Amino acid sequence: MAFVGQPLLVEERLLGVAAGFAAHPLDSMDLSGFGTAVGDIARYVDRRRVEDALHDSEEQTRQLQKMEAIGQLAGGIAHDFNNLLTVILGRTRLLLDGMASDHPHGRGIRSIDETAQRAALLTRQLLAFSRKQMLAPTILDLNEVVVGMTDILQRLMGERIELDFKPSASVGVVKADRGQIEQVLVNLVVNARDAMPEGGRITIETASSGETASSGSHVSLAVSDTGTGMDPHTKSRIFEPFFTTKEPGKGTGLGLATVYGIIQQSGGSIRVDSEPGAGSTFTVSLPCAEGAAVKAEATSAPPGRGSETVLVVEDEGEVRALVQAVLADHGYLVLSAERPSGAMRVAEGHPGPIHLLVTDMIMPEMNGAELARQLRALRPEMAVLYMSGYSEQMVSDAPLLQKPFTPETVARAVRAVLDTVARVPVPADS
Repeated sequence: MAFVGQPLLVEERLLGVAAGFAAHPLDSMDLSGFGTAVGDIARYVDRRRVEDALHDSEEQTRQLQKMEAIGQLAGGIAHDFNNLLTVILGRTRLLLDGMASDHPHGRGIRSIDETAQRAALLTRQLLAFSRKQMLAPTILDLNEVVVGMTDILQRLMGERIELDFKPSASVGVVKADRGQIEQVLVNLVVNARDAMPEGGRITIETASSGETASSGSHVSLAVSDTGTGMDPHTKSRIFEPFFTTKEPGKGTGLGLATVYGIIQQSGGSIRVDSEPGAGSTFTVSLPCAEGAAVKAEATSAPPGRGSETVLVVEDEGEVRALVQAVLADHGYLVLSAERPSGAMRVAEGHPGPIHLLVTDMIMPEMNGAELARQLRALRPEMAVLYMSGYSEQMVSDAPLLQKPFTPETVARAVRAVLDTVARVPVPADS
């Protein structure tokens, strides 16, 4: 017989409307009581919203603290572990290079090499999800990246899964680390494959989004599957490090956490859409960049040789010995020092030119960047190549060789730096 409606207001903010229905006419006392109740309801609703927002904020803070703690641990592990892996990979490659293909120990040594590469991948994943991976960004066309990965992705998926690539004809370019974007693509495809144990279809799509006032124009890369999908609880945890729905021994729980860390570090974002039984779609969004895309370079030719003088500074003796042996084998005159103070003495006492400094980033006494600054004051013509398994300090004044590396990798990096310096024209005397 009666109806009353009153807005739920808290400090002039409209939270909603309270509606009342009665089986008898309402008098002034009823309306007054209803008004009092509405005020209490408004304050309760507002308090719950504040409490929910605070709870969400606390959960996000705990998650960030957890990832930061694991990231710090990952950095410490990576620095020492990558030094060990550099020696293992380097020495096995040197053995394999000098060994006949039918040597009885060849299979065992190749197994060591493959296992060390898997260990290096785990270390990179730890650094990537904690957003402490050192990146070498270039201008990339995502269509070209996907096409270049097609054969590898098809082998990963197997015969029971069909791959469908739908490239956008007008997709823009992005600035990102090619190896890291390839790792993102591999991890997303493997995750999609595992969601389809009976087979299915994986669709990869690229697209460009229009410019918005808040975020600018973006390029998106979406990986969709026709698999089992996820419930809301699983979807809320998929980017947590070490969270996995796979059986023990079937997954590390680092795959999607790695993807999240790479995309965040690259200035992008990632979204997941999924329902149980309806498959999943992971959409990566990266800001558009300017410039021409850089295509992947083929590296089938052996690294070039040289006769320049190279100063190697590395506090890990086995790593230093490996780099010395590789560079000497490629024709270079190699000087070495264990610590920065020793490097300063070598630079002051060597009578000839020192064309290149190859230095570790994290060492006793001072870091590699500070050592390079001091040595360049003595020898301004000297080029620099940094080495590091992990470093909080990003460097932009010289190339960086990331550990673990192989003999071929270090030989190529040294030759590339020296060739770049040689191409720089010398200014004429004024």
